[in-house]
Amino acid sequence: MRETLDDRILLDVRPAASDAATDLEELRAGLLASPRRIPSKHFYDRRGSALFERITELPEYYLTRAERALLEHSADEIAAATEAEELVELGSGAATKTRLLLDAMARRGCLRLYVPVDVSESEVRRVALELVGEYPGLRVHGMVADFTRHLDDIPPGDPRLVILLGSTVGNYARDPAVALLRQIARPMAAGDFFLLGADLVKDPAVIEAAYNDAAGVTAEFNRNILRVVNRLASADFDPAAFRHQARYDRDERRIEIWLVAERRQRVRLTALDLDLELAAGEPILTELSCKYDRQQVDAMLAASGFRLARWLTDPGQRFGLALASRV
Repeated sequence: MRETLDDRILLDVRPAASDAATDLEELRAGLLASPRRIPSKHFYDRRGSALFERITELPEYYLTRAERALLEHSADEIAAATEAEELVELGSGAATKTRLLLDAMARRGCLRLYVPVDVSESEVRRVALELVGEYPGLRVHGMVADFTRHLDDIPPGDPRLVILLGSTVGNYARDPAVALLRQIARPMAAGDFFLLGADLVKDPAVIEAAYNDAAGVTAEFNRNILRVVNRLASADFDPAAFRHQARYDRDERRIEIWLVAERRQRVRLTALDLDLELAAGEPILTELSCKYDRQQVDAMLAASGFRLARWLTDPGQRFGLALASRV
């Protein structure tokens, strides 16, 4: 469905990223796997999204601050290197950090089009209306879509910069991450640029603290996924019967986030006609967050059809931005 909001805003709404039947089958497969898991996409209902926004402001959660500071320092360099006139953002959300890049492109006098791609229609609409008010002459082509499924629907542009900020790529193990990057590369033209955010390997204590905040916000965010599953599957998980656990695997160089059953319990998922018997101490995996070094990021990009053009990090070497060109 396509809607014109005004002469500067076009909105495309693609079919839902998944339907309830697909979500339920994915959930069944995850809960019957060993170890059990819940797809992390279920974190982000309205309450989960609000909790995550609080997480980004916590003192322990260095990622957002480090990436923002890095963008503040590097946005003009990125704009000059790419000479981009169009900015495509995958998983745009509130587009808070994006404005740093839009500002840099506007300073060069080359900002023409912003394409936010996000599953939340309300966010895409809100951001589009805000940005056309902030940037004279900017057009917005908003896409309500799952960027993992609808990349071919993103309108072509030249010269173009595609961005995937935050640590989104870290939520995938290496092979699925390369598969995702290949998907992103496929519809891009030779010479297009891609900017990838990556959380870097560092002191494990710093990493673990970011996912085990003293205020317990991350723990509540983690348990909230059970409330989402309860609605989806007509289930009776008791979130209070699980404890949050986030631990850093030094060999895999990744944070693993779990919900651990505090006691023996039986959970009924009516929509799946499934009964789960959980032992005390049994874990359910809810998220991975992989950490990288430059060599790993370079290798993933090369395997996906990109060539690394710039490697940018903050002074503390906490977060990296990889600017790559499509080969």
